[in-house]
Amino acid sequence: MSMPRERIVPLIIAVALFMENMDSTVIATALPAIAKDIGANPLALKLAITSYLLSLAIFIPASGWTADRFGARTVFRAAIAVFMIGSIGCALSGSLTDFVIARIVQGMGGAMMTPVGRTVLVRSVPKRDLVNAMAWVTVPAMVGPVLGPPVGGFVTTYFTWHWIFIINLPIGLLGIVMASRYIEDFRAETLERFDLIGMLLAGIGIAGVAFGLSVLGLDFLPWSTVAALIVGGSIFIAIYVVYARRTSSPVMDITLFRLHTFRASIVGGFVFRIGIGALPFLLPLMLQLGFGMTPFGSGLITFTSAVGAMGMKAAAATILRRFGFRTILVVNCLISAVFLAACAAFTKATPVAVMVTVLLIGGFFRSLQFTCINTIAYAEIEPAQVSRATSLVTVSRQLALSAGVAFGALVVELVVRYRGGTGGPLVAADFAPAFLAVGAISALSLLFFVRLPADAGAELSGRQPSEV
Repeated sequence: MSMPRERIVPLIIAVALFMENMDSTVIATALPAIAKDIGANPLALKLAITSYLLSLAIFIPASGWTADRFGARTVFRAAIAVFMIGSIGCALSGSLTDFVIARIVQGMGGAMMTPVGRTVLVRSVPKRDLVNAMAWVTVPAMVGPVLGPPVGGFVTTYFTWHWIFIINLPIGLLGIVMASRYIEDFRAETLERFDLIGMLLAGIGIAGVAFGLSVLGLDFLPWSTVAALIVGGSIFIAIYVVYARRTSSPVMDITLFRLHTFRASIVGGFVFRIGIGALPFLLPLMLQLGFGMTPFGSGLITFTSAVGAMGMKAAAATILRRFGFRTILVVNCLISAVFLAACAAFTKATPVAVMVTVLLIGGFFRSLQFTCINTIAYAEIEPAQVSRATSLVTVSRQLALSAGVAFGALVVELVVRYRGGTGGPLVAADFAPAFLAVGAISALSLLFFVRLPADAGAELSGRQPSEV
């Protein structure tokens, strides 16, 4: 018996997004081995991570117009192909320059793959089925960051680092074949001109802020340089906002913020992700540096949060049907924040079973929140607005995750300075305040969700007006 298209399409998108999400973190544990093999300084090789991030940030704004112009299926397949070419380039790299260029190419593919994939999903699936479909594509975002480091360490230890990138080839080929068969080639009926000026302003602004936030507190660049990146990027974003109000076809449509559900998804989701985005950064460091665990051991514990996320997939639609978007977003953000802050109570004496339980249950509620945030964004979006809405959603997610890592790292650094640290090794106690702080940040997102109408997203959740 063949699987219905509305189930196959989310699966295709989920696999492609998993490949992109995991690859963005998988090389972290492989950097020393890669550096040794290509004769580069391990610190200099951090350019491979930052170049990928910058490439993502610069090209994401153009994804909506590109999908409307050339067709969503065509661009999605091309994005996978570009990502594969970048992966081949990484595996064949013999110098730092080669590797950085290959990572930039990968970033170009990833920048198109994520937003265009979501565009395909929203246009392919009826609104009544969008919650279930979005639950599928939420899982890669939860699994990728926590699975990447242990997988990278395992592959590098027992094979060679080249296989980190080679494995993308069969996955990518399968994705292209499946997309060709099951995904329709949606495109805009009326094509507007490409906003080159807007793309340059938005791309430079997003790249500056995302890069600056990513290295904030990591002692990678001088503070003056980091501040210049963040401030300069913010100025370009502000200029873009003014510019976008005066152009008829902006590359990112800020008028969508007039919609209650879209505004709550972007702004509330941004605040929520700042806290949650710090978890994949803080937890492995605490387990390894604070508790003395091996990378593989800490990876197995961290991965339990992803298992909880996968368990949510089957329950999301039923929960939303029973309680509705506003109630879930308000209550669940507090529950998720509590489980995030609970990591502050972990010590060397905490049984592994207790840590696993906290992360497993927390992963379930965090994934439910992400599914609601990602879905409610499209509650009031018209079909012609989907591509531009998805570009904004992706940009917001990218900036929030960068801000989360920056905020978590900054709190840890402030704690170390407060206790009189002088650059020595981190201890377990340095991480507890950071988990409490990021939990508090995530909880603040309820201020934006509570303003939603009681019937927000009723068409998506299947909750009847009489039940509200």
